[in-house]
Amino acid sequence: MKKFYLMLITLFVIVTSVQTGTAQAANADSSWLNVGQLDQGVIGVSYDVPKDKKMKLMITKDNNSYTYNLYTSKPTETFPLQQGNGSYKVSVLENTTGNKYKVLSSETVSLSMSNVNAVYLSSVQNVKWSSSDKSVQKAAQLTKGLTTDADKVKAIYNYIVANVKYDYSLANSVSTDYIPNNDNTLATNKGICYDYASLFATMLRSEGIPTKLVMGNTSYVTSYHAWNEVFLNGKWVTIDTTVDAGLGKKTASTELIKSASKYTAAKFY
Repeated sequence: MKKFYLMLITLFVIVTSVQTGTAQAANADSSWLNVGQLDQGVIGVSYDVPKDKKMKLMITKDNNSYTYNLYTSKPTETFPLQQGNGSYKVSVLENTTGNKYKVLSSETVSLSMSNVNAVYLSSVQNVKWSSSDKSVQKAAQLTKGLTTDADKVKAIYNYIVANVKYDYSLANSVSTDYIPNNDNTLATNKGICYDYASLFATMLRSEGIPTKLVMGNTSYVTSYHAWNEVFLNGKWVTIDTTVDAGLGKKTASTELIKSASKYTAAKFY
């Protein structure tokens, strides 16, 4: 978990370095940016990342930035515009030295959605899914015959809490560019908090239930953490499968919905 915390600190330093450093002029070529899914609150990015370069994508609205890695092995990926309607600046960054980055290309995107929660149904880089995924098929199996969102959430929650164990080895060795693989988490029945939150979000989103992957701090654990907020009965509620899976081992009683006052969110995905 400590390395997971360091990963987020690294991203903060990168954002600060770009904002305060000198950037090159933005490239006029916007072919790397796909806005065909704006009605779902997401953008597509297709960028040819050189094997010898470290590249990132920065999405900024109202001086609040989210930064993501771009990978040579994943030429096309989808990213959320989760800060509500308005104007977003989307920039491709290239590493120069240390945590310093320069802007290679930058575009402005305007988002206007009637339902801003729709973004939390989409497949994005760290909550990535498709109908053919094992995790999505498992969600369909678990919720078969259930008619309410509350019952579906409970069924998926119960499965994850009962079957996925915390992976302490991964927590101690996780890299700063780690991205969850939901089918792998499902197959191995192991993961860190990031994996739990991504799997839960994936399974619920595939069932049409808006779900956030949230990162920040909680009084339940001592290090940086990941959990979920789920849209149920017209409001967002806090659910933490990682904490409940751990408490379950100690035979302590758990509540599906946690007190939001015990959580301080830093980022939503």
